[in-house]
Amino acid sequence: AAWVDEAGVAVVYASADLVLPSLWEAMAGPDADWAIRDEHGKAVEFSPEFSKLWRWKDELPEKKLACAGRHFSRGVASLVAPRLVGALYALTGRPGRPDDFRGAELDPLEGEIAEVILENGPCTGPEIRRLVGAEKRPVDSALGRLHRACVLTNAGILEQEQGWPAIRNDLFARRWGARLKRLPAPDAARKSLAEALLRVGGEVSAADVAAVLRWRRNEAESILEALAGEGAAAELNEDGLRLWAAR
Repeated sequence: AAWVDEAGVAVVYASADLVLPSLWEAMAGPDADWAIRDEHGKAVEFSPEFSKLWRWKDELPEKKLACAGRHFSRGVASLVAPRLVGALYALTGRPGRPDDFRGAELDPLEGEIAEVILENGPCTGPEIRRLVGAEKRPVDSALGRLHRACVLTNAGILEQEQGWPAIRNDLFARRWGARLKRLPAPDAARKSLAEALLRVGGEVSAADVAAVLRWRRNEAESILEALAGEGAAAELNEDGLRLWAAR
């Protein structure tokens, strides 16, 4: 939890496409193997480090020590420090009430899923499919979109009789309501998120920031320029490529 708070924004597993630190590499190092293998190289069980990660990625959001979900680009499993939850949610343009998704542009299935969770509390994928009467593929796709829109977020897991534990989905605004009472202005929220990326990403381009936060490149560039103007970032130029680093 302390590591997530220091990072601000991170991913669970390393992603070469995103300038974000990963909890896995922080725990085990960049070349660690996730498995214990037999003499033929076949994985026989999780390594001790990966077993911890497998628990912690769900225990952190369950205990509200980190916000977890597929809230950023490419649907990767991400972690957000509680201190930045308000900044993340402020960019939705919604006020932070559990039912504020009703003012969002959701398709019928997305809206039905959100209403079901509002009424029934945190639900797993199988529970949602039963309640809305839909198949796995469209429900999973809708859940991904609802996570990216910060309508839903992870709320821990539920053990199942068969197979892996299932992630419980809750309404973002209900799960993190205490952090959403005073939302920052959109520009201040963007600066907070971009500054967090500068601190963990080293030297980043506008394209790097845009890739993580799903912003337009010119929008990311404008925010980075503003941070540089305020003294929070330093602009660099490497072979014609504009880069920024935290001061």
